[in-house]
Amino acid sequence: MFEALFILTTVDAGTRVGRFMIQDMIGNVYRPFANPSWLPGNLISSALIVGAWGYFLYAGVNDPLGGINQLFPLFGIANQLLAAVALTVGTTILIKMGKLRYAWVTALPLLWDASVTLTASWMKIFSPEPTLGFFAQRAAAQDALANGELYGTAQSADDVRQIITNSTVDGVLSILFALLIIIILVDAIRVWFGIIRGGRRPELSEAPWEESHLDSEGQPVDEREPVGTGS
Repeated sequence: MFEALFILTTVDAGTRVGRFMIQDMIGNVYRPFANPSWLPGNLISSALIVGAWGYFLYAGVNDPLGGINQLFPLFGIANQLLAAVALTVGTTILIKMGKLRYAWVTALPLLWDASVTLTASWMKIFSPEPTLGFFAQRAAAQDALANGELYGTAQSADDVRQIITNSTVDGVLSILFALLIIIILVDAIRVWFGIIRGGRRPELSEAPWEESHLDSEGQPVDEREPVGTGS
């Protein structure tokens, strides 16, 4: 149950989201990639994402300190920053639709989520404690390796080198994640204030609202029997 609901679901969702992100990014340079129905783009972007997952599996099999040990320390930060992106999109949609009075429903959780997660990211990047900060752990492992000592759970000098690699990758990716979410938030806030002040016309790409053709019981309205008027 844990494997099905957590690991496999995470990998499945991450693969699809990653595919869309790659298509959108490359689509800014080569327009056909921006079309999610373009088969070559689907195959290439899917192969890139699956190949990235395959790297972690390969690294984990060949070195117990590699693979998932590189990825898992970033799981919490990346997961919550993804939630911040979703809340940012939700807030933007509400403001664009003229529902400013309801924007607090997503804006307040966004403020909390972004504040906590970016603070945690700052601590993981810049903390001088090797047990907390990625780069502090990297420096401590480098010092141990230079002195011919082992570090942490390492059983050999090669394990220490893998810890150095893991902490370096995690630290760089933490910086990248934080910068990307800050860029998204700043640009979204720019759009919000432009719309609120009336100096920017909202550009809606969402499907327009349509009245439901189903009754309260879920039956098509056109197929309901007419109510008799009696004799």
